[in-house]
Amino acid sequence: MTSLVAYEDSGSESEPEHVGGPQAAARMTGALDVDIPGESAAGPPGPGSCATQASRPRLPLARLGRIEPGPCPSQRLQWPRPEPDTPVPTRAPSRPSLWASPALAGPGPLAATPWKRGPRPREPRCSPQTTLCAQPPEPAPGPSVSPLPKRRAEDCVVPYTPKRLRQLQAPSREADASGEGAEQGSAPGPLPGPPRVSAFLEPYLDSPYQETLIPKKLLFQLRGHGGPVNSIQWCPARPGSHMLLSASMDKTFKVWDAVDAGRCLQTYSVHGQAVRAARWSPCGRSVLSGGFDCALRLTDLETGSQLLHGHSGFRITALKFHPKDHNVFLCGGFSSEIKAWDLRAGKVVKGYKAAIQQTLDILFLQEGTEFLSSTDASSRDSADRTIIAWDFRSSAKISNQIYHERYTCPSLALHPKEPVFLAQTNGNYLALFSAVWPYRMSRRRRYEGHKVEGYSVGCECSPDGVLLVTGSADGRVLLHTFRTASRARTLHAHPQACLGTRFHPVLPSVLATSSWEGDIKIWH
Repeated sequence: MTSLVAYEDSGSESEPEHVGGPQAAARMTGALDVDIPGESAAGPPGPGSCATQASRPRLPLARLGRIEPGPCPSQRLQWPRPEPDTPVPTRAPSRPSLWASPALAGPGPLAATPWKRGPRPREPRCSPQTTLCAQPPEPAPGPSVSPLPKRRAEDCVVPYTPKRLRQLQAPSREADASGEGAEQGSAPGPLPGPPRVSAFLEPYLDSPYQETLIPKKLLFQLRGHGGPVNSIQWCPARPGSHMLLSASMDKTFKVWDAVDAGRCLQTYSVHGQAVRAARWSPCGRSVLSGGFDCALRLTDLETGSQLLHGHSGFRITALKFHPKDHNVFLCGGFSSEIKAWDLRAGKVVKGYKAAIQQTLDILFLQEGTEFLSSTDASSRDSADRTIIAWDFRSSAKISNQIYHERYTCPSLALHPKEPVFLAQTNGNYLALFSAVWPYRMSRRRRYEGHKVEGYSVGCECSPDGVLLVTGSADGRVLLHTFRTASRARTLHAHPQACLGTRFHPVLPSVLATSSWEGDIKIWH
């Protein structure tokens, strides 16, 4: 049997005529042409073709390369179709096929429609972005309207979307539909209500600070953080000192009314990871925060807007405003460099580099001309570079041989009346140093009795300088007399480690403490 395919090989046994003969040219032309309805074929079929081949249209040569060979030429030349070889149904299908002939849209019944099999241009597929396809023009209303249902949007070929991708796209579609397209991590808004002065603080604002009284009983217990509270700070502006700022590992920082009502005023989620440090601006109208996402944010509390969007390049653990120039602050963390930022320019203006791995705390001295940095650098026999003194203007090291014991210092505190500062050490004691060069450590006075155990336990002096307060890894709060280094009182404050301790700047007997379990307590 010979095939209908015209080969250029002149040596084929099925073609005895010469290539240039008229009969071979006629046969080759008839085999390659497509039958057009209403016209006769160019020539008789080949001697080896099947009987059904005369009634079927021939296909172009471009289609023949895709058809698998079979035992009969007619089977190779059949058009690939998804419909089985069954008789045409006499009733309209519920869903018309994509391969149906355009003659099916006529007004006549389906059984009377002539069935023509032949090549047809493919219909355009739907784009992946849209689920609706272009509708054909609707016919004018009248008695000649087709009884067949119109093609609907779901008849188009829509590409398959995996289930995991559909689940990821569902929240974004719901947010777009509800209009909640705000950027995640933005501040929720300003503090509720206009700025006011606490009625409890108003009698103390115009009078000087009185003698610090030892707190004895619990006034408020503030709960709301979902992680450890790293630091707390009272508002430095005296009219707004009823507000307390707390930074937590749950990626938020909160502002509390910790004097009058004992409730949370606002929660700010402006970081993608844990907030390690948060500081009030000296004016008390904004909060500077930094965390493990290496981001710096300055949030205006009156409007809720972001005044600074900075990136430090390392995880932040310490932030301190300059005591004189409030537009400058220092930023330290998991890096060998401390950076000075200027809020007016919104960028780094100076750097302080040392052979360290992490900065634990920063403390300004001498009205901002010098500052100290506590680091994690320690050797086997001494803690060289554990505390480094810097000149703020020239970025030069003044001294790095201040503390010679083999313990790191997680926090530093300055005495408000005398030129000394305190260093919390992992040796479970508070060390006292001179705040002027050569920054010698006192060998006679040491404050002991608490535990650090690797936590970032804070310490502070009272505003009048009479008492010292420190937390403990076992949850206790210890108060010491500054002059005699004797213990004044012990508060069993928290079941877990107490990290932050802060005296109120106006009220003489109010103390705030924070713990690793996430709660804050106000003592009176």
